[in-house]
Amino acid sequence: MDTNKILKDLNAKAAELGFSAIGIAPADAAPAAGARLRAWIADGRHGDMLWMAEKADRRESPRALWSDVKSIIMLGMSYAPGLDPLRHAGHPDIGVISVYAQGQDYHDTIKARLKTLARWLLAATGEGEVKVFVDTAPVMEKPLAAAAGIGWQGKHTNLVSRDHGSWLFLGAIYTTLELPADAPHADRCGSCDACQRACPTDAFTGPYSLDARRCISYLTIELKGPIPHEFRRAIGNRIYGCDDCLAVCPWNRFAKASAEAAFLPRAELTAPRLAELAALDEAGFRQVFAGSPVKRIGRDRFVRNVAIALGNSGAAGAAPVLKRLTEDASELVREAAAWGLSALADDLERMRGERGGDDRREQVEDGHEEQRRGSEAETEPQRTV
Repeated sequence: MDTNKILKDLNAKAAELGFSAIGIAPADAAPAAGARLRAWIADGRHGDMLWMAEKADRRESPRALWSDVKSIIMLGMSYAPGLDPLRHAGHPDIGVISVYAQGQDYHDTIKARLKTLARWLLAATGEGEVKVFVDTAPVMEKPLAAAAGIGWQGKHTNLVSRDHGSWLFLGAIYTTLELPADAPHADRCGSCDACQRACPTDAFTGPYSLDARRCISYLTIELKGPIPHEFRRAIGNRIYGCDDCLAVCPWNRFAKASAEAAFLPRAELTAPRLAELAALDEAGFRQVFAGSPVKRIGRDRFVRNVAIALGNSGAAGAAPVLKRLTEDASELVREAAAWGLSALADDLERMRGERGGDDRREQVEDGHEEQRRGSEAETEPQRTV
């Protein structure tokens, strides 16, 4: 096997398939990552993501997942946005969906191309075995990508690339082939702490250290139950994920907008109207988010997020929308909507000095009173004659 030619052709084939970055790490790369993971889990910072703890032993070492692996080919695909991801933050009528979820589901796109590249590698070498992963197995993609020289793990704990900023999807090809490893990338964060200061919920316990239980991405995507009250105001109008710490990274200025068709934002997901999203039933939700990562959390969790955003909107017009949601079939949605009505009333109370403020307050209070009366009627014992 002509290793140099294989590596040259491998890089060319990866670029042909749309990958933005490629690097190779040995199977024993990032040995300290496993210990950090165990300490993070021991502190409970993984929240309700129990699968993190259940598969920690397989995640902490590539060979724990596949004993025969010798080399790990890490690949990155840029999804850098063409517009400022924070441009709609705080908008009263619009919900913000994380950049990565505005296009097609990256799992499908990247896995298909990883398989194509892996098949090419087997054909080119005539030997070895391969396995491909993209969020489909307990793989520590970020430490391995750093070890492979694609970038470094920034203070926001995500991978940062000098060429692509904080906007890389990662995938891995495990192989029994012994390939020359690339040099790990040096940390280029320096004294910058922009990502730490940008977090709306103070989820960072320090540089390179995140408490998932406080992270808006965790709260709006992974958390299945009610979102803790202490974070609801800070969530603002973010209804699926959060890009704040990624968006402020100075290295993003070198990133070119992704040209990958699958990752181009769908127009209806770049500035979705909260009132329209609140009206989605199960069928409507599946239709709107077909092919999107958003579909994985289901309608009830998503509308829970929308109700909180409406409660933070400060818009009197949100009151009747929230009132309808207090009668939703889902208890999760009803609770969030009741909170939203109360939060909206509090905000409008502070606006009473403005012109028309009393009318706005009255509109919300009417909705809140109707909700209270409806709840009392549901719990009042029924008389029989």
